Amino acid sequence: MTMHPVESSMIAAVGWDNVSGLVVRFKSGNQEYQYSGVPEHVFQELRSSASIGKFFKSSIQGKYESVKL
Repeated sequence: MTMHPVESSMIAAVGWDNVSGLVVRFKSGNQEYQYSGVPEHVFQELRSSASIGKFFKSSIQGKYESVKL
């Protein structure tokens, strides 16, 4: 999976594929989490959002099952 660096105060990079879903690398502790079931269009909206952190909190966090990698 290709991780794409993003401009955000809380998120360093994001990646997506059909198998893994969404992977988010946070700046805090350089931790990565996998979010299952996130559709590709939500990933694209996340990447193009004016505020990636706000979009993540409102549209992904708590809405999809996650596991720490």
